[in-house]
Formats: sequence, structure tokens, C-alpha cells
Amino acid sequence: MESKRSKYVLISLTVFCVLLIGLTSMRDEWLTPLRTGVGYILIPVQSGVNSVGSSIYGEITDLSKLRNAQKENREMKDIITQLTEENTRLQSEELELNRLRKLYGLDQQYGQYEKVGARVIANDSSNWFQVFRIDKGSKDGIAVNMNVMAGGGLVGIVTDVGANYATVRSIIDDSSRVSGMAMQSGDSCIIAGDLTLFKEGRLRITNVLKESDLKDGDKIVTSNISSVFLPGLLVGYASDITNDSNNVTKSGYLVPAAEFDSLQDVLVVTKLKSDMMKEEASKENPPAETQATEGASR
Repeated sequence: MESKRSKYVLISLTVFCVLLIGLTSMRDEWLTPLRTGVGYILIPVQSGVNSVGSSIYGEITDLSKLRNAQKENREMKDIITQLTEENTRLQSEELELNRLRKLYGLDQQYGQYEKVGARVIANDSSNWFQVFRIDKGSKDGIAVNMNVMAGGGLVGIVTDVGANYATVRSIIDDSSRVSGMAMQSGDSCIIAGDLTLFKEGRLRITNVLKESDLKDGDKIVTSNISSVFLPGLLVGYASDITNDSNNVTKSGYLVPAAEFDSLQDVLVVTKLKSDMMKEEASKENPPAETQATEGASR
């Protein structure tokens, strides 16, 4: 019922407006007052209609601009997301490239030893890599007691091997002991792991003879007398060397060459110290048949 009334009102208003427009278009003079009166009515109505139409058109235009702006905003967000992902990927690749360059430099520095590159895949629950696991094992030629290097120096030694993994105990572990010597003077020492001390970025140096020439800043490398560590591998740098209270020995600290809070890639030296010692012993004491042959040839 209400819709019918609205329809009738709209029709009536339409007919009324048409009649008014028709009257205003007539040219008879007697209709001039009527046209003038109708003009007073139509002009405000027309102005209102024009104003409403302009307002609606403006709102439609603004809505179209808003939709275009929202579309451009979404497109820009997608582009920013893509660029962010690309930048993150490039930064990750750059960091990995720098790590590989360091490993390559380390490989070149110790070219006399064959090595296998490996990635760290797990470590113990602490913040430091005192014990960690790598992604290479016996299938890759890894064996127990092989030396592990990274970041310019010795990291640790392989203690357990599976087919596709190996466990490494680092030199910062409390149970670790490394026979070392000063590269400059050849004076021997013991490098002792100490996790509490390593929080300060140092390890302990002990068993240095008082008469030795070991001093701060000296490079400390693995010594020839070590039973498991290959000779000549950089361990770190001597620091704060002082005389002990017994007046017989010196002690101090060592700043490791490797960084044990961010290990990701390592090199495993596939040469065992025990094999090296056997080869050296074989050269010094050749088998009897070889000696006899050499004697006959002379």
C-alpha cells in the first residue's frame, strides 16, 4: 500500500513538472505572469537538482579515485613485499658467500691437508657450540679424531660418527685439552677449555715454562707432540701471560681464532694424526726387505 502511494506521488510530481515546463515554453503574453511564477518554483528546484547531481557525480568520481588508489596501494605493497624478499635473499647469499670465501682461504692456508666441507646442523642447548653435529659422516670419509676447522683456526675434534653425520667436541668444552706452541718461539703450552671463561671470549693457557719467550700477541698453533691434533693449526693468540706463584711456570689466556657463537660451515681435515705418525715411523724405520733392497742397489 505504501509503495503504491509513493508511485502515485512520483507520477503526480512528474506530470506537474511537465505541465510547468510546457507552460513556461508558451509565448502568449497573458501567460507571462504564470511563466514568471513557475520560474520562481522551477529555478530553485533545478538548482537543487543540479547541486544534488554535482554532489553525486563528485562522490562517484571520488569513489572511483579511491578504488584506483586502493588498487595502486595493493600493487605497491606486493612490489615492496617482493623487493623485501629479494633483498633478504641477496643478503643471505652474501653472508653465505663471505663464509665460503673464509673457508676457501682456510683451505688454501692449509693446503697440505685434504679436507671435507660440512655444515653445522645442530648444537647442544647452550649458547656456545661446545658440542655440535655436522651433516657429513662415514660415507663422506669422516672418522673419529679428525680435526675440525673454521673461521681461521681450529674448532675441535670429531668424537662420534654415523653414516650421514658426525659429532664434534670443540676446544672451548671444559674437558678439552690441546697441546700447543708459540709459532714465534716454539715454546710449548696447554690450551684448556673453560666455558665460564669463554663468556669473556678467552680460553686458558697453562704449563708454560718460566724461561720461555711466550708473550702477549703470539700466535698459538697445535704442537707436534699432540696425540690427536695435527701440527701447525692456528688455535688463537696469547694474552695476559704472567708468572705463576710457584715461580716455575707461566700462564695466561688465549683468544680463539674461530668464533664459537655463530658456527655454520666447517672444514674437516681427513688426515688423522695417528696415520701421520705411522707414516713418519715407517719412513724412519723402513721394513727389512726395503732396507736390504736399498743396500743391494748401492
